[in-house]
Amino acid sequence: MKKVRILSLLSVTALVTTVLVSVPVAANAAPACDGKSPIQSCVGATSDGAPYAMQVPANFNGTVALYSHGYRYNVDIPAAIPLIGGYKVTNTPEPVPGGNADVAKYLFSQGIAIVGSGFARQGWNPDSAIKTNVELIDTFKKQFPKTTKVIAWGSSLGGVITQGLAEKYPNLVSAVAPMCMADNVEPELTMAGDFLWGIKVLFDPTIKAGNYSAGAAGVAESYADLGKVFTVMGKLQGGISSGAWPDTSSATGKSLAAAGVPVRSALLLLGLMSGLPTQSAHFDSISGPDGALKLSFPLAVSPALAILENGTNAAALAILATQDVEMQAGGAIFDNTKTDYAARVDAERVIFNAALSGNTVIDAMLGALSAANPGAPRAVANPAAVAKMRALHTNTGKINVPTVLMVGVADPITPAGASQRLVDLYAAQYAAEKAAAFKAYQTTRDYKSPTNKLLMLWNRTPSSYTTFASTGAPITTTPAAQGTNHCNFTSAQLVLVAKSLVQASSTGKLPSGGALNTAVRKAGNLSVDKGFSAPLLKYYGDN
Repeated sequence: MKKVRILSLLSVTALVTTVLVSVPVAANAAPACDGKSPIQSCVGATSDGAPYAMQVPANFNGTVALYSHGYRYNVDIPAAIPLIGGYKVTNTPEPVPGGNADVAKYLFSQGIAIVGSGFARQGWNPDSAIKTNVELIDTFKKQFPKTTKVIAWGSSLGGVITQGLAEKYPNLVSAVAPMCMADNVEPELTMAGDFLWGIKVLFDPTIKAGNYSAGAAGVAESYADLGKVFTVMGKLQGGISSGAWPDTSSATGKSLAAAGVPVRSALLLLGLMSGLPTQSAHFDSISGPDGALKLSFPLAVSPALAILENGTNAAALAILATQDVEMQAGGAIFDNTKTDYAARVDAERVIFNAALSGNTVIDAMLGALSAANPGAPRAVANPAAVAKMRALHTNTGKINVPTVLMVGVADPITPAGASQRLVDLYAAQYAAEKAAAFKAYQTTRDYKSPTNKLLMLWNRTPSSYTTFASTGAPITTTPAAQGTNHCNFTSAQLVLVAKSLVQASSTGKLPSGGALNTAVRKAGNLSVDKGFSAPLLKYYGDN
């Protein structure tokens, strides 16, 4: 099989959202507005120095849409680092997702203003970001006293911020939409950390993989890890077709290679035990090229290639976000001393038995990764640092206002399981509300059914989408399939979310029934199937 280019596989730069406007103003001053029509633009900075931007249509109807952007690296990335080098830290505001003109046009057409902050701190920042948003809402209302309603939405880490705002300050917002929402910091970094640990243990033991030094030294160590991980992933890409293990493999990895364990099976196991999706931007784990590989490719090869794509993203997240959170917490925060990776893959070892090369190979790989093997040393966290990490903002999952969730079912950065967790928690919340309503009815004889406050939009992958050249090689230069990559939404899908928020803020009710089904169908590649359930992050099975 011809090698695919790792450059075409990587989507980690989707972590860094595009921006809309520049804001060079003093903190805590009144907004500076240009007074233009039909769209008036205002800029300013909150008391913590976070720049913001407001855009208000001449037909402003009293509703403002507050958008929270996703995770942005909190350090510059040197140009010499492959794939993501040249990134510069930015705190530029983003009042609509990615500066999407179609979304802004729709909101303006409804008389709705838009506002967004660049936040005072980049990296993992829900604590400060929520405070910034609370102040920004107040600032907007003072500048535009006609304001009556606030709808809030955000993507990725911005989804965490949006959900947190609705949990802590439900009186400030009338409807919210956490899109492609990250999980809380510990589950999120456990997923990424498990995969990075596996890459280190099997394929390059010189990767530090956390417990970075303080200050500039730790930043340099994270840069070195990025380079090593991208190099290893490139070697694994070649090894999936050739069978060769990376020349940097550890003694444990070389022992598995000597025993005949295919490197593709080892890579797949790391992805499965971490909880990464086995569908990716270009690999559906269903399709095969015409000819001899028609059946064997999707069965044995495609899942590993999907993990290669998704795992490159997860490993980069593990390095950059772990170094960031360690800096905030004051020490190592990833710990797998008690993780049972064999239990983690009880179901997957059956489903992917052929791709994992059978039970004998699976048992050998799990044995190599077990805590009993001194050649696979576990990561040990600093208890004080873990306590500080856990003291960072954590969402409970309580739904207080009409809420729209949207996520790709194969998002490798913020897995669909983070949204599924809220779906499950709300099912229990709604059942409790119904029980309370029935109990009240027994006294008052007036039954008031609770109003549904959650709409879940699943961005589904196509039934098949891997394509092949005439030689049988998979094509990876096409755009990422819907439902894959990070926050990979179309303008039509984003506008649907915006319309749902507008309706909910106006009527107090989310769209439902035939009208919703029609809108979802027109938006494309979305589903409201209540029978679909995404797996929770592996962290929840460990605790």
